[in-house]
Amino acid sequence: MKAAVWKAPGTPLVIEDVPDPTPGPGDLILKVRACGICGTDLHWSESPDGNAGWRALEPGAVMGHEFAGEVVEVGRDLRGQWRVGERVCAQPFSGCGRCAHCAAGRAYRCEQVAMRATAGLTGAYAEYTRVGAAATLRLPENVSFQEGALVEPLAVGLNAVAKARLEPGDSVLIVGAGPVGVAVALWCRFFGARHIVVSDLIGRRAERAVEFGATAAIDASREDVPSRVRQLAGGQPRVVFDCVGVPGSLQLAIDYAPFDARVVVVGLCMAADRFFPAKAITKELDLTFVFVYRRRDFEVVVDMLGNGRIGAAGLVTDRVGFAAFSEAFEALKKPSDQIKVMLEPH
Repeated sequence: MKAAVWKAPGTPLVIEDVPDPTPGPGDLILKVRACGICGTDLHWSESPDGNAGWRALEPGAVMGHEFAGEVVEVGRDLRGQWRVGERVCAQPFSGCGRCAHCAAGRAYRCEQVAMRATAGLTGAYAEYTRVGAAATLRLPENVSFQEGALVEPLAVGLNAVAKARLEPGDSVLIVGAGPVGVAVALWCRFFGARHIVVSDLIGRRAERAVEFGATAAIDASREDVPSRVRQLAGGQPRVVFDCVGVPGSLQLAIDYAPFDARVVVVGLCMAADRFFPAKAITKELDLTFVFVYRRRDFEVVVDMLGNGRIGAAGLVTDRVGFAAFSEAFEALKKPSDQIKVMLEPH
């Protein structure tokens, strides 16, 4: 099958043939219909260091973890439970399905977990990919493959807002208007935040967040963010979300936060960073780090999409095939007003 293969840090992905995946007894093989380009993969492809809390890629790895597709092969233990042709999305990791972590919907904590972009589990920047049935969810008929591929980033946002202990009427500041920042804005609106201000160095991208739940946008390249938030929200935010995930963004969120606020770190920084603890201590900030989601978060997002209670299709700002994929991937490493670019392998 064709796949976008990573060779070395800082080099473009190469489209080439790799072995087709084969199912284990409890696995499904999917024909990938849509896979989103994630900021995690953009940072990951540039990182040579596996000592910063996130493993380094091995040459030959295939990334891609935000995906939806069609079942084309069913493992022997699943016959009668799943059928060829079903439309699905899936969590990007596969656990044993039996341990306490798997039972709690947190297979990423399983001691036997298989993670994507490894030799044992090819990612979905490919024509086909393998998934564990326990990590797979059927898509309602009215949910497109593109929306199915958005379930993963939407679940990230849902988990982040849950960890923020948001209360109705709260004012929030979201730093970064990429897909995760927009997903956080969407869920903040859903759960009753009164003012949802999004800042980004690309003003047009911040403005697009208003379409998905933000009440106001700030061009951080031109405006003083804290003072502008006070003008827009009539006061200071109770919660600040760092949805950037680059060195310096945590300190920026701390600087933006007022006394006694909650700072929720959502963006995944894969490089060494530094911040000034005294600034957080003297403000008595509640600092929380969040990581991915539970299966239950996926289930909620799929249900909300299927029942029309949230709209997400507009997050997709471009779609490309393999011919343009490497170029599109590289372009996203530079500032732009794109939100979510999808690979459609077929």
